[in-house]
Amino acid sequence: MRAIRVVAVNVFRESVRDRVPYNLVMFAVLLIGSSYLIGQLTAGQDVKIIKDLGLAATSVFGLFISIFIGIGLVSKEVERRSIYALLSKPVSRAQFIVGKYAGLVLTLAVNVSVMAVALYVILAYMVWTEPPTIRAGWDAPGMDPALLKAVFLIFIELMLVTAIALFFSTFSTPILSAALTFGFYIVGHFNADLKNFEKVVSSRAAAQLARGAYHVLPDLSAFDVKTQVVHGLPVTLGYMGSTAAYGLAYVAALLLVSTFIFSRRDFK
Repeated sequence: MRAIRVVAVNVFRESVRDRVPYNLVMFAVLLIGSSYLIGQLTAGQDVKIIKDLGLAATSVFGLFISIFIGIGLVSKEVERRSIYALLSKPVSRAQFIVGKYAGLVLTLAVNVSVMAVALYVILAYMVWTEPPTIRAGWDAPGMDPALLKAVFLIFIELMLVTAIALFFSTFSTPILSAALTFGFYIVGHFNADLKNFEKVVSSRAAAQLARGAYHVLPDLSAFDVKTQVVHGLPVTLGYMGSTAAYGLAYVAALLLVSTFIFSRRDFK
């Protein structure tokens, strides 16, 4: 565990030095702030727009961090040839992979927390400035704690995307890893449509292939509860628990496969 912790801390420190995540977070915070100005243009819907844009910004900019840092976790060490020095130390390849992943997850946790706080600050200002008659017409309270449910599932989704990026980075180039990870992200949000693909195609082989892809590819749409939260619809704790367990199980499987592939690579 100590080796994993050391690798994770080094990844976090390196991401801080690169300043890339924080530039993205700053841009996301500015976008969340600008959503307040946009919301003022739509009478009666401003708080919904602020919540929707705030959660969307958290998801999108978290995705950028997951992909563009995740794809370099392994390939950067190989290109700089620092992998030889790392593996010569008492650090197994499995510990190296898990430590790299844990470091990026820690980076994501800090950045997502900053964006969530920024969103709540803007909502607090809305609650403070809007008269009670306006607040009474909102579908959900301005400082709705249910927003944290959406933020939590966004974070689990980003953990899964990070594991996908790390998986591809163990055997592919950074550019191809980014393209494949982004492709998986897009397909994952339309994964539910693959289940009923046989209704729109006449080819039985294509329908079976789509159904197989449905069972193998991650269903990322399950993590998207922004609409329900923004409109005050219930998101049960049971759904939260089962969806989080699904995401974490998928992460564990990807880390196992990534470790297996990385352990078989020859760096001589």
